[in-house]
Amino acid sequence: MVRTTTDDDLQAAHAPSAGAGPGATPAAVRGTDDPWTLVFEGFDPADEGRREALCTLGNGYQAVRGAAPESRADGVHYPGTYAGGFFNRLPDRVGGLAVETESMVNLPNWLLLELGPAEIVEQRVTLDLRRGLLTRVVRLADAGGRRTTVRQRRLVHMGQRHLAALQTVVMPENWSGRLEVRSGIDGAVSNAGVARYRDMASRHLRVRGLAEPDPETVLLTATTTQSELLVAVAARTRVDRGRAERELERSRGLVAHRMAVEVRAGEPVTVEKTVALVTSRDVAVSHPATAAVDELASAPDFESLLASHELAWGRLWRRFRVDLRGPATVETLRTLRLGLFHVLQTASPHDLDLDAGVPARGLHGEAYRGHVFWDEIFVLPLLTLRMPQLARALLHYRVRRLDAARRAAREVGHRGAMYPWQSGSDGREESQWMHLNPLSGRWIPDVSRLQRHVGLAVAFDVWQYYQATGDLDFLAGHGAEVILETARFFADLTAHDAALDRYRIRGVIGPDEYSTRYPGATTPGVDDNAYTNVMAVWLWHRAEDTLAALPTTRRTELLERLDLGAAERMHWDVLRRRLYVPFRADGVLEQFHGASALPELDLEDYRRRYGDLQRMDRILEAEGRSVDDYQVSKQADALMLFYLLSADELRELLGGLGYALPPDAIRRTISHHLAHTVHGSTLSALVHAWVLARAHREDSLEHFERALRSDLADVQGGTTAEGVHLGAMAGSVDLLQRCFGGLETRADVLWVNPHWPARYGELGFTIEYRGLTLDLRVSGREVRIAAADGPGTPVRVGCDGEVRPLGPGDAVRFAAG
Repeated sequence: MVRTTTDDDLQAAHAPSAGAGPGATPAAVRGTDDPWTLVFEGFDPADEGRREALCTLGNGYQAVRGAAPESRADGVHYPGTYAGGFFNRLPDRVGGLAVETESMVNLPNWLLLELGPAEIVEQRVTLDLRRGLLTRVVRLADAGGRRTTVRQRRLVHMGQRHLAALQTVVMPENWSGRLEVRSGIDGAVSNAGVARYRDMASRHLRVRGLAEPDPETVLLTATTTQSELLVAVAARTRVDRGRAERELERSRGLVAHRMAVEVRAGEPVTVEKTVALVTSRDVAVSHPATAAVDELASAPDFESLLASHELAWGRLWRRFRVDLRGPATVETLRTLRLGLFHVLQTASPHDLDLDAGVPARGLHGEAYRGHVFWDEIFVLPLLTLRMPQLARALLHYRVRRLDAARRAAREVGHRGAMYPWQSGSDGREESQWMHLNPLSGRWIPDVSRLQRHVGLAVAFDVWQYYQATGDLDFLAGHGAEVILETARFFADLTAHDAALDRYRIRGVIGPDEYSTRYPGATTPGVDDNAYTNVMAVWLWHRAEDTLAALPTTRRTELLERLDLGAAERMHWDVLRRRLYVPFRADGVLEQFHGASALPELDLEDYRRRYGDLQRMDRILEAEGRSVDDYQVSKQADALMLFYLLSADELRELLGGLGYALPPDAIRRTISHHLAHTVHGSTLSALVHAWVLARAHREDSLEHFERALRSDLADVQGGTTAEGVHLGAMAGSVDLLQRCFGGLETRADVLWVNPHWPARYGELGFTIEYRGLTLDLRVSGREVRIAAADGPGTPVRVGCDGEVRPLGPGDAVRFAAG
């Protein structure tokens, strides 16, 4: 049960009652006005997975799910522990095919702490977002009628990447006697956190050593079966009642201390467990086991760790400050901060040398096997404007895998770089070949690897980072090569159509993911996906802008090394003017060539029969039909263009191709695609909120609220338990600042054009723009920007065509027309 307040205005206008469906927080109750805390009361086995995911604690290097320390993976609980970039491959057979699957590995469970047999009578779990602290209070009762109150506090240290800690205070209420405690590390774990994967190979670890380095400490070392990565976990357990009796337990895959201490009714006893986790991916480490023991040797007590942990979180929150001031904003603000909290637990300053990318489901569960998708296009804008060095480090994940992208392009007969739809350890394509439809029980071919547009997202991220930071060193050193090689790949994908006298890109899949082939076709892919084609044109323009931005020497060297001559660049210029983009006769931008020729699907009839249509593909397949045969989309596809580009930018790109995009065509395009979309992705509501923001404010806010609460309310009916959706979490905050707040970085100017919803009062947030820390306050059509005092170079800020300089200590105010 979640204790949280309800925003009456928003609830009445848009959301169903609690438990009624998407948009409602399960078991929500009123009671707290603190926008920094989330409270779960009671215990609901059906909802425990969601709570454990939302209560995950992490620091970018490692994370542990919010499972109770005494719990086991039993179909209700799942105590998962993960480290960024820690992968392993296992062979398997899926749907009759031999496959090899790479997964983020579930690491040894260090939470293990048991207090003897007892039943939970009451439970309250509180997540403190400001401090990164999880508190659990339970009342226990055993068969003999003994009652005990237990208070546990848990942290994963944001300042010291290897350390985590669990403090347990036990209060016997009506009994005195012998308290037995079992504290250890369980290495007999597997990847079993996603039900549909459970029939597949899941044992990634081999336990190599179980040891007792000193009387208070146990140590477990393990290695992965294929990647041969080492992980060491050391756990130190201390009891405050003098010297507890201890007995070492070593069994298959588990090492623990069994302890006993005499207690008296009404007198608390404290058990502190401090943990160090180290892997062989770490730099400056001789051996993980040695490093883990050394980390523990110098680790202080829980209170000291908590104090330094709070300081580290405080520094992060200053950079990522977001405030709402106004009536009925507490729940909205708390949910925004919850999203920021989980983004920062996945991508933190510890990622500066980690090479882990942005896993789409965070370090919170095993959905998507921990792979990196294109979700970074929704995450990086948030990070770039607050901690640009972190955004740069995450972009290096793609830079380091540029050679793998080049190999992938060559394997399919093309030049340039083809980034994979799903990426893991080394940048090869990790997308599955088959996926299971739980409704029919059948394995279905998966061709999602044809989503070539992921490379466009990578190039877009590089360019947007440069626009926001002016970091020419990154652009000249690495970013330009990514942009140019990706532009080369998409140019090589094109083929000239003599009948149209235009170039076309055939056989791809767009962001929609439902339209994977034409009806009756034996070959997957559709032709001329509008999003892919238009963004390819955008990329060829940015490729020339990139070359123009480089110093002459670097530009010459890069062109020589890539063998990128004048003829090839002239061909890109032709493509910028002659690529085909599909339009209907009424001016509506089609999703792909021939999309409007497909028959309509009676979605209202299906809603009456099934209610939730987010997985329309599974519903139709179970009926013996295919979603490919109809005009229905899983998520925003063509409308992604309005998310990434302003109307003016899009109109300019299409105008260069000879296509007109009048305002009425934009409105009809949005209406057409919205009517055919079932929002099977949490990102879809986010994109629709953005594109509807100017002309359809109330509809936009409804989509925004759905995206914002997608994990808290578990709008996809159970997927939050498998890991949170980082793209929706980061994108919701980004939507406030860049869409409703009107923030844009373009042409060396920080532009503002706010359309702020009155119901949210005033928005305040902090960003870093080209070395200056800026405080922004937005209300209605007005914005105030104040630069912090200190060293720094003046920047330019603008609104409605007016541009002003802004230096350290200065402030400006704009009122948009």
